[in-house]
Amino acid sequence: MAVTVSLVALFGLVLFFLLRSKTLGYGAAFIATGFGFFLASTGAAGPINELAVAVVDAIQQL
Repeated sequence: MAVTVSLVALFGLVLFFLLRSKTLGYGAAFIATGFGFFLASTGAAGPINELAVAVVDAIQQL
């Protein structure tokens, strides 16, 4: 759970800075957010979460 909240905060910050620097438009940000929301409700959410946890564990061991 802590990893998920951290990743949500990280991706939220990245999205904020992309919007602020006008690298990403508001329409594209809305589509990206919607895609992430709907992807989380599919069967792909489990493997994506496991991959994120594995990456975080690998980084911590460095």
